[in-house]
Amino acid sequence: MRAAVAAGLALVAAVMPAWAADYSFDASEIEPRAYEVNSFVEGRYEHFWLRSDAALLPLSFSTPPSGNALDRGTVGFELGGKYRKDMLGLYARVRGDAAVDQTASTSDFQWLEGGLRLSPSEKLSVDLGKQVQRWGKGYAWNPVGFFERPKDPNDPQQSREGYVMASADAVTSRPGTLAAVGFTPVVMPVSSSVNDDYGAPGHTNLGAKLYLLVADTDIDLMWAGKGSRPERFGFDFSRNLGTQLEVHGEWARAIGVTRRELVPSGSVSTRTANADSWLIGARYLSENEVTVIGELYRNGTGFDEDQLGRFYALLDQAFAAGGGQALQAQARSLAQAGYGRANPGRNYAYLRVSAKDPFDWLYVSPSVTSIVNLDDRSYQLTFELLYTGWENVELRLRGVLTNGDDATEFGEKPAAQRVELRLRLYF
Repeated sequence: MRAAVAAGLALVAAVMPAWAADYSFDASEIEPRAYEVNSFVEGRYEHFWLRSDAALLPLSFSTPPSGNALDRGTVGFELGGKYRKDMLGLYARVRGDAAVDQTASTSDFQWLEGGLRLSPSEKLSVDLGKQVQRWGKGYAWNPVGFFERPKDPNDPQQSREGYVMASADAVTSRPGTLAAVGFTPVVMPVSSSVNDDYGAPGHTNLGAKLYLLVADTDIDLMWAGKGSRPERFGFDFSRNLGTQLEVHGEWARAIGVTRRELVPSGSVSTRTANADSWLIGARYLSENEVTVIGELYRNGTGFDEDQLGRFYALLDQAFAAGGGQALQAQARSLAQAGYGRANPGRNYAYLRVSAKDPFDWLYVSPSVTSIVNLDDRSYQLTFELLYTGWENVELRLRGVLTNGDDATEFGEKPAAQRVELRLRLYF
């Protein structure tokens, strides 16, 4: 044994000088750069087949379309960057776009996020500025997203605008069943000029998230204090069941939520009650790289089939000939109070199936996504083809179909069908 060890040491001593000469490297070549810049520009063309009698049509267009078809062209960009020097970091992301169709031309510029990050150690960071918090494990919805704007279920990966706030992240790992613990406090002011769309002004909103990695299960406990919005608390979890299946869920309760709703008599009542929202879902990845995501969502502040039906009837009456400005103002006010949200219903099902390079179609990723309102049985289907065969270029073709009876969520959408072609160039 001693002879073998001595021979091995002699071999290493003989090889090391040659290895060092042949494979020497400059450490500066692998050091991370102090700055990072990423951006894209895109062009998008959309063709809409409209429902001329849809209840939501007057709320979607300031000038009603003259026919049953609409063509829209959009150009846009997104620019983001990061800079880090020792414990100091700066970050920012902006987005702008301009669109034109037969009814109007619009332009928009958004400061999505931007601020200062202090990182005294790898286990602690403090952020000041406009931030995008990402609380929750859901893919299409996040009931526990207390300090963020909601996702668009039709395009959950799209960048979102943040809120101005102060937050911190402290994480520590340890041996045993409880393998990691993290804590994220949040302080968010709301005034007439800062975060004015979050809720009632004149409040400093406090919240926190406690992260636990327990027996290979990710768990978050969240709380948001009473302020611009009612007090809320909840939790989420995520766990891998083997290498191909992941399950996740969320639950949140809002204390004393005040909601305006139409009653059968046609008047508007105000009701205050606790609201429970939850989501349960799973993600499955097959051996041939087909991904299936399914989720069930209960929106505790949503409206049932009858309540939505009364709102659509009000829209039909308000914007018919002789409807009157007072009735139209009431309809717009109710839309802003919740009836006009992307998904105002109470119970939903989400299913997305996507594949990577199927049938040896290199760089092609097809997918189909469905969103179903389980109360009124209306639904939306989205078909998509994504091509990434050119360097730094993404080409996406989408077709969207909405369907449902009269006075249902997707049956009253302005567009019965839509086709979209998007070209995006990354830099």
